Amino acid sequence: MKWLEITVYTTDEGIEPVSAALTGAGINGLSIEESHEAAFAFLKEAAVFWDFADMDKIGTDTPCVKGYVADCEENLQLVERAKKAISRLRNMDLGFDVGSLAVTVVSVDEEDWANNWKKYYKPLNIGDRLLVLPSWEPQPVTDRIVLKLDPGMAFGTGAHHTTRMCLEFLEKTVKKNDEMLDLGCGSGILSIASILLGAKSAIAVDIDPIAEKIAVENAEMNDIDSKVFTVLIGNILSDSNLQNRIKGKYQIVAANIVADVIIPIAPIAKQMLAEGGWFITSGIIDDRVEDVKRALVKNGFTIESHTAADSWNAFLCK
Repeated sequence: MKWLEITVYTTDEGIEPVSAALTGAGINGLSIEESHEAAFAFLKEAAVFWDFADMDKIGTDTPCVKGYVADCEENLQLVERAKKAISRLRNMDLGFDVGSLAVTVVSVDEEDWANNWKKYYKPLNIGDRLLVLPSWEPQPVTDRIVLKLDPGMAFGTGAHHTTRMCLEFLEKTVKKNDEMLDLGCGSGILSIASILLGAKSAIAVDIDPIAEKIAVENAEMNDIDSKVFTVLIGNILSDSNLQNRIKGKYQIVAANIVADVIIPIAPIAKQMLAEGGWFITSGIIDDRVEDVKRALVKNGFTIESHTAADSWNAFLCK
């Protein structure tokens, strides 16, 4: 199926009135592209969920609103109504700059947005022993440990440098019968990998409720018994009940999150770590390396190894 993509170029301030004008004209399927500055500000506010490395890849040079209608003759009148609505908006004095309000209309092919990403996610050898296998790919003949995974809407496929570096550290540190704590588990890839590498059990924690369903499903896909794999949802920094539930001494603690969360988590991780255990942490952009190092040393960790790839960093600590 083909769609008509109606693009209106505006400013960050103009996004709301442009969206209202298109909606009023009968176009309800909208997508919004903010400026670099607006996208950066949003990410900075939401740093507890993600970090970022390349400013030029965030946002767009010219903000715009895009509307979509089926590419058929009946909808041509709808496109004309949208153009007239934007023309009326151009003549209004809103008290702020709404940009050029230039309008373009192009025909585009329908895409399967829910599944398109899968074509870029292929079986991935990691380190010396692991193979991360997308759930829809056939099982290969291999002597590697196969970790089947469907990340769904949760972070963590093994393809990103932060996850890959953590998995490489886990390969080197996990021993038979270890107990593992995964802080910020996402898809559950690190905790599941730990069990496949020999750990006796793993507790996976995340702030996002989506992670619970996806991590449990990924564990089941790898034939991991629910008795040895637990997923808990909550904010480890502020939820005292959650802190009490996971209280213990773990041989492996992992936190693949972002610097602004790793720094306050450091004392909790130290408290949870068994004597001689390993703390693996990643998700740290170059600009925050020294901040994280200071927090780790301040909380009694010794940094045994530091790896980096494409502006991302990971630490292996005792």
